Amino acid sequence: MIKLSVRVLGVLLASVFTLQYAVAQDAAPSSERDKVGYMLGLDAGRAVGPGYPELDLAAFQRAVESTLNGDAPLLSIEDARKTSQALMANIIARSSGKPGAALDREKAGLLMGTTTARTLINARGQFDMPMFMRGLKDGAVPPSKPLMDAAEVEQVRGALAARLATVQADQRKQQGETAQQEEQAFFAKNKLVKGVFTTPSGLQYSVLRQGNGVRPKPGQRVRVNYVGTLLNGKKFDSSYDRGEPAEFSLDQVIKGWTEGVGMMPIGAKYRFWVPAALGYGERGAGRDIPPNATLMFDVELLGVE
Repeated sequence: MIKLSVRVLGVLLASVFTLQYAVAQDAAPSSERDKVGYMLGLDAGRAVGPGYPELDLAAFQRAVESTLNGDAPLLSIEDARKTSQALMANIIARSSGKPGAALDREKAGLLMGTTTARTLINARGQFDMPMFMRGLKDGAVPPSKPLMDAAEVEQVRGALAARLATVQADQRKQQGETAQQEEQAFFAKNKLVKGVFTTPSGLQYSVLRQGNGVRPKPGQRVRVNYVGTLLNGKKFDSSYDRGEPAEFSLDQVIKGWTEGVGMMPIGAKYRFWVPAALGYGERGAGRDIPPNATLMFDVELLGVE
């Protein structure tokens, strides 16, 4: 009986694994995760394009996985800047038929992997990584016969978009329900604070500085300075940060502002707590104001036209 050394056995096992991996990568995607991975890889490969030969693929994959896991960047800002410049210089040189300069391919892989992963955040957990890497290759260096034809790629893309839209809608619904519960608890407690007043609509306010000028009438334009925050203290808007007051008509803003600013005399500064029903409601506003968000504003009324 022939006895194999541990080293030889390890080499043989590694060779078998590599062969099996290669065969698997040549097989057409079968599961939905395979298909999504290949489709996303094709897109990524086309984006990487002529930079593909410059990349260490193991580093690229490591950066994708690390970024999707929410880990700290694998490259410093300075390394990323230098690597980006060197990579672009090499791509330009090779496109002109000139040899590229020496390049740290591992850093190039980390850079491009991180950049690519940022476009995949919403699809995290939806795709197979080995098939993604195969798609990356085929997207950058198109084969005569890809593993999926164009029609199937678009079908998979549409199905993924529909699934992600459903997931995001469910998440926003859950955020909205949680925000409603937090708002009810906050307003119940806040109305007991000395100096806080509640209007019939549910708007709460306190007077930080009283003014002695006229109050704006419906439809008039006002000039104000303000800062807006969420209940967690996150600032989402500020005229102070922009360096100039805001001007608008009282019929062009959220209901909480129409009512609240309409109570202020010129020269006053009020703090408003605006319930979601008088703000942006279930839709929220952009990335900064989530569904059913309670808004807090400090507003100075500077003038009325």
